[in-house]
Amino acid sequence: MVTGVKIVLPKSIYNRDLARRNLFVRPPEPPEEFLINDPADSIYVGKTKIFHVPFSWTFKNVTNPHICIVGITGSGKSYFVKTLLTRASFVWGTNAFIIDWAGEYREWVKQTGGKVIALGKGSYINLLDLGGMRPIERVKQVIRSLEILTDISQYPEQRRLTEQSIEEAYVQAGFHMSEKLQRDPLGNPLVPPTLKDVQRILEEKLKHGTYEFPAELENAIYRVKQFTREGENFFSEQSTVDLDSLTKAGLVDLDLSGLPDEVFRGLAGLSMLQFLKEKMREEGWAAEKGLKLFVVLDEAWKIAKDEHSDAVMIVREGRKYQFGLIVASQNPTDISEAIFSNVGTTFILRVKFETYLSYLQSTLNFSDFMRQEISKFGVGQCAVNMAFQTTVKFSETFLLERIDGEEPLLEYFIDLASLYEGSKRDLARTYSFEKNELVRKLRMFGVSDDNVATITDGFDKNKKHMDVVVFVDLLFRYGLAKMNIVSFLKDIGIDDSTIINIFNRAKSDKGRL
Repeated sequence: MVTGVKIVLPKSIYNRDLARRNLFVRPPEPPEEFLINDPADSIYVGKTKIFHVPFSWTFKNVTNPHICIVGITGSGKSYFVKTLLTRASFVWGTNAFIIDWAGEYREWVKQTGGKVIALGKGSYINLLDLGGMRPIERVKQVIRSLEILTDISQYPEQRRLTEQSIEEAYVQAGFHMSEKLQRDPLGNPLVPPTLKDVQRILEEKLKHGTYEFPAELENAIYRVKQFTREGENFFSEQSTVDLDSLTKAGLVDLDLSGLPDEVFRGLAGLSMLQFLKEKMREEGWAAEKGLKLFVVLDEAWKIAKDEHSDAVMIVREGRKYQFGLIVASQNPTDISEAIFSNVGTTFILRVKFETYLSYLQSTLNFSDFMRQEISKFGVGQCAVNMAFQTTVKFSETFLLERIDGEEPLLEYFIDLASLYEGSKRDLARTYSFEKNELVRKLRMFGVSDDNVATITDGFDKNKKHMDVVVFVDLLFRYGLAKMNIVSFLKDIGIDDSTIINIFNRAKSDKGRL
């Protein structure tokens, strides 16, 4: 007699009940042939979370080479950008141009032997430089930039006067509006006019007293003067930057942190995008040529959000240009939906806020499972969304264990256990962030290098952890303003009510509330 044998009997089941069972369904991850590419012609990023397949990114199997990267402060965003640029340089010989809003990449570029151009600190870009364009094209670009960054579109007459005066400035400098690469009778390149010439032309019209709307003319002059005043003339002097060499100069950081506000930074960013686009347009796109240039826009919300921005136009036109645009932000709603919908690849690092997750999910159309996984990410973990050139029958969004960068990703942890009593302490959350992001923020807030070292040593001596109240007390001790501390805590995902609790317990804050 045979014992211990289980007999399986047939059983009836309705089709509707069978349909509810996920039998033999492949997890949300592309097949290996879409993930593993020639290491001599692709950039290794990391291993997938489910099947641990090594994933290498290449622009050749997606719709275009443009990339979006989103993630909160300290999630590893800038670390990943540096990894992409470094490996692209080795693999394809790709140059990189960083439009650096806050000077975040300046020190790294210096350390790697790259070139830093610091606007507002001795370098100038003539807004009326042509960069290979016809004057009539450049006029339209300048006006479009002003419409994005100022309210000039609400004043049609001031807009018309400004556009007309820019055209007249080119004509007075000897240019024909519809011709490229123009020269004087001796064969030398013509020198482009500046905004000071535009201001002079407007002032001459006012002086003649024949214009029927003098108030509009005065306001148009006032607008131009905002960019020609002494100390704010960053765009009204002849360029100190060689625009023709920027696409072949290796690693270049355009540091905009010295400019006074978002309008000036936006004007610089848009102008550089326009010049670079024109330069790449001359060469055209061909996959076999490789990727000649990566242009990075990090936290450039004014440029990345407006539907009429050149960033949106570049992404929409796909492979037309011989460079890849990398748009990075901690707030995905600061990036136009048109960019998300058209870039070839999106990398999603840690995102905490429900509004941001909803925006990403509705734009990229990934599953609720993927949304839950993204909300639980640690530093360096990410999801990847790829728009493949061919139609596929699998999920285009998948998870990576961790970004494997060029150097160790150093992670610090803030513990909230001291905010709770008894058994609740065990349930208290810990928030993590990238060490380099903390150092960058502290320096940006004016903390000295010695005090930055003291803070990081405190983490290192305690196995990369620090109590949140101790951390806040240290920041107060070294002179940080409360608003800056709040900004950092919110950026790493701590909610408002918890922040209030932290400040109620911080000793150094008692006299500051």
